[in-house]
Amino acid sequence: MKKFCLLFCICGILASCGGGEEIKPERPLEDIYQEAYKEFNKKNYEEAASLFENAESQYPSSPWSADALVMMAYSRYLDKDFAGSILAIDRYMRFHPGHKDVPYMLYLRGMCYYRQVSDVRRDPGMSAYALQQFQQLVERFPNSEYAKNSKNKIIILKNYIAGKVMYAAREDMQNKNWTSAISRFQSIVSTAQETVMTPEALFRLTECYNAIGLPEQASGYAEMLRRNFPDSEWTKKLK
Repeated sequence: MKKFCLLFCICGILASCGGGEEIKPERPLEDIYQEAYKEFNKKNYEEAASLFENAESQYPSSPWSADALVMMAYSRYLDKDFAGSILAIDRYMRFHPGHKDVPYMLYLRGMCYYRQVSDVRRDPGMSAYALQQFQQLVERFPNSEYAKNSKNKIIILKNYIAGKVMYAAREDMQNKNWTSAISRFQSIVSTAQETVMTPEALFRLTECYNAIGLPEQASGYAEMLRRNFPDSEWTKKLK
């Protein structure tokens, strides 16, 4: 009885402190969603993302909370707010790891990094992150509707990364930094065999080893080039 009286007094004090203003209830989830999709369809992606975020934060236990995060991430992606999209995806993965849209979210995270891949001469960090996401998607969900597109992106990214290595290796050759050049060319041959850079890497290895007086090793790479890429323009350049 004493506890009830105390609780009643506390509530009375809080009500008086509020100046008589009523506490407004949370906005219905359905209303937030309708407005969010309305803004999304009008291509007001920033506003739509904010509304989807509001829906998820107010109703985190709702069956729609996962969908709200998906739409928030997608809206931010369309708004080119890739960092914001990735944050939404990370939250989704943390709270909904078994949801049906996990393959799509892996794909979307890969695309967030992929859209930020820049000139081949710059740091390839984003390409490595994108490659990791697409590979994870293909490994975990090989039958997903996003797997085929991810495989294509993997090929593009591997060629991009190999191109970055090739660019640096050519500079090493120009500076007669043979050890570094050889190491870079060998990394292409060993880790990016399926890329278009491999024939040139084999050809450059023959040049490097001849330059440092190791014709036997040069001959081995030349033979590898002839055997695996008989019709390549780099094979035709062999002496």
